[in-house]
Amino acid sequence: MDTVGLVTGGSNDAPVRLAVVDDDPMVRAALAMMLGGDSGITVVAEAGDGEEALRVVPAADADVVLMDIRMPVRDGLSATEALLGTDPDLKVIVLTTFDTDDMVLRALRTGAAGFLLKDTPPARLVQAIRAVASGEPMLSPSVTAQLIAAVTRTDASAGSPGAEARVHSARAALASLTERERDVADGVARGLSNADIAAELYMGVPTVKTHVGRLFTKLGVENRVQVAILVHDAQG
Repeated sequence: MDTVGLVTGGSNDAPVRLAVVDDDPMVRAALAMMLGGDSGITVVAEAGDGEEALRVVPAADADVVLMDIRMPVRDGLSATEALLGTDPDLKVIVLTTFDTDDMVLRALRTGAAGFLLKDTPPARLVQAIRAVASGEPMLSPSVTAQLIAAVTRTDASAGSPGAEARVHSARAALASLTERERDVADGVARGLSNADIAAELYMGVPTVKTHVGRLFTKLGVENRVQVAILVHDAQG
């Protein structure tokens, strides 16, 4: 099973306040039962579509939302964009089967904190929620590869009229980085965690976190996937 949004760690203090948004009542019930049994997570709200989510998530003061993509009335991407527009500190994890790559890529632009496959094992699901709540979203290497492949397919199907421009733009952006920042960017692009990057580059994890924050600022991106796509684009 594969996951996105996974890192080890998470707060040991107050439980993460979780909202579950999915149009399948059985899926919601299963997730709520499974996750509610963890001492570090409290399920504070459920919703059956994006429109309902806009009402119940803020009212419940949720920290993290598990958001399905395809739902009636209002889809998960539109709901994510609206929720983050009013509460930028909210963390949204998109639930996906990766059969809708275009929607996954759209979710990156809405500011989703991470992605989970719907068949993610319970233990990893809990780990992901805690990690994202602590502000440390990341991608697993295989999912990073899938997302980059999705970008490549999208470019190819569109005839890649702006491919050359994207290469030049990406290379110019990466040229603004220091050598160490570029090393960190390469690690992010390979789906490595902050701890993995720290071990590979003989750096402290706090230093890596600082570099990642600078990457976001210098490259004008909001998440690690966008860093990965930029590094991919620069390779032509």
